[in-house]
Amino acid sequence: MTIRLPVIVGILGMLALPGVAFAEEITGRVPDASRVVSIGDSVTEIVYALGEEGRLVGRDSTSTYPDAANKLPDVGYMRALSPEGVLSINPTAIIAVEGSGPKETIEVLKKASVPFVFVPENYTAASVTEKIRIVGKSLGADDKAEKLAQRVELDLAAAQAETSNIKARKRVLFILSAHGGKILASGTKTAANGIIELAGAENAITEFQGYKPLTDESIITAKPDVILVMDRGGDHSAANADLLANKAIAATPAGEAKNIVRMGGQYLLGFGPRTAQAAHDLAKAFYGNELSQ
Repeated sequence: MTIRLPVIVGILGMLALPGVAFAEEITGRVPDASRVVSIGDSVTEIVYALGEEGRLVGRDSTSTYPDAANKLPDVGYMRALSPEGVLSINPTAIIAVEGSGPKETIEVLKKASVPFVFVPENYTAASVTEKIRIVGKSLGADDKAEKLAQRVELDLAAAQAETSNIKARKRVLFILSAHGGKILASGTKTAANGIIELAGAENAITEFQGYKPLTDESIITAKPDVILVMDRGGDHSAANADLLANKAIAATPAGEAKNIVRMGGQYLLGFGPRTAQAAHDLAKAFYGNELSQ
């Protein structure tokens, strides 16, 4: 597998600074994993699950689980990383999940001198265990990673088996935000789409990939049985009453039944070691006593 760099914003400006070390692509185990920066909540969670957290000297702002991770220096948001923030803690390696960036300057960092590992993100059961094995190999913790991956595989299989007998699959509309009354929802090729499928349900929106705003007509036509949202604060938060006040949502089966499911964002969408439990909890919220025992 070719390992590619998640890019650091503003790196071009740093090229002019003397003595600055940048990152180089690497496959497999990094030469020195004594000072690692983890980028991406699932990567950080995996490092802790492997018992290798003593190697971490920094993490990105999405990496808030477990609580101990919050004590590490925060190098910034994974999609808008600061070169100063990452390099100031003198990492010997960077392990980053796909989507870190932006991507425009990847080629600039190919000849750098701080090794990094690129961890693919595909939002499937198989991708969770692949990430565990890649992170484990990069740290030289292959045996620990294999044991964890096998346990997670069994847990994921068990979670999916719970919905195997469900005949009428719930149609789920995942709303990323409803700021200003505009509904931003998930299509395919997203973490939301992946966890909905793992929970034995169907994404109500399949006409596009990624996250896009929906028209009222699109919401009504989607006919969701369930509205799924993240539990979070800030401008992107939307109370149940506010969602149901949207006339298009109110006109759907989910709106009529006031069927809104909330779950912590990192837990729901992280696709790390806790994904099987998240899928189980989500399936329970969707189907209740219909689940196979």
